[in-house]
Amino acid sequence: MSRPPTPALGYVFSIEAEIAEPRSAGPGPFGERLHIPIIGGRVHGPRLEGVILSGGSDWPLIGPDGNSRIEAHYSIEAADGTLIRVVNRGLRVSSAEVLVRLRGGEPVDPSEVYMRAAPVFDAPDGPHSWLRERLFICSLAPAGSVVCIDVFEVG
Repeated sequence: MSRPPTPALGYVFSIEAEIAEPRSAGPGPFGERLHIPIIGGRVHGPRLEGVILSGGSDWPLIGPDGNSRIEAHYSIEAADGTLIRVVNRGLRVSSAEVLVRLRGGEPVDPSEVYMRAAPVFDAPDGPHSWLRERLFICSLAPAGSVVCIDVFEVG
């Protein structure tokens, strides 16, 4: 019986998402829901170049444990004009002190926070259709009004 291949990661591109000030929707039964507008940014790397369009949002849910369930929805416009929809779901885990600094817009060393997600891309037929035919994971690092995201293909 043959064994399945062991997955490997390959870097494909980076996203620098510009965000506006987070707003709280208030506490609820599962925690505090935030609204973080995504107002622009850029995409660059060996497999994709483009910009982040304004109008997207991240709606993280900060649970009673202080950790966030990330859920971001936004659009990339590739350098050739192709529009690509992104849904990125993930997890942020940090100490309560780091969370206070993050929410205050202070710089936080990436080693102080675990932020990983699994983006799903909806691209039309054509040169970017590979994005909908693969699985991806990403590592995120907040840096004030920018979130840096390195995207890796799971091979």
